[in-house]
Amino acid sequence: MAGQSDTPFKLPSIYQLGYVVADVEKAGKHYESAFGIGPFAGPVVVPMKKAVFMGRTVSTRIKTAFAKSGDVQIELIQPLDGDNPYTEFLARRGEGIHHLGFKVDDIEQAKAEFAKKGMEPFFSGDLVVMKFAYYDTTEFGGLALELLWGKTET
Repeated sequence: MAGQSDTPFKLPSIYQLGYVVADVEKAGKHYESAFGIGPFAGPVVVPMKKAVFMGRTVSTRIKTAFAKSGDVQIELIQPLDGDNPYTEFLARRGEGIHHLGFKVDDIEQAKAEFAKKGMEPFFSGDLVVMKFAYYDTTEFGGLALELLWGKTET
């Protein structure tokens, strides 16, 4: 198309490292004392009443806490109830890094770019102040990829 850029889609710098943990408070204290990361803001219980997980609308709750390490946000995620990828991750792999998060200016455009590559989100939602979409990129490095848009600051 005339006027359309031939520049390939490129993700911005990594914004967030997301860790799934069994206990947010315990993990936060460990990261603070062992690594000097923190203090962690939260924890906060996040209800997701209309998230989409594996093509189904689900209601789930997680507990999160956030801290900064340089320019990167560290997110600790404790699944509480309902269907979500964090519960599955914890059961299958135990605690650990779950995803790389990328803050985008236009999440719908970014999702469209992923769709052009044949990739659809396996978990997504709109939390009023922010939107998110997870993609399964575990085949290429063992981690999921999350697109974030909106208020994501700690």
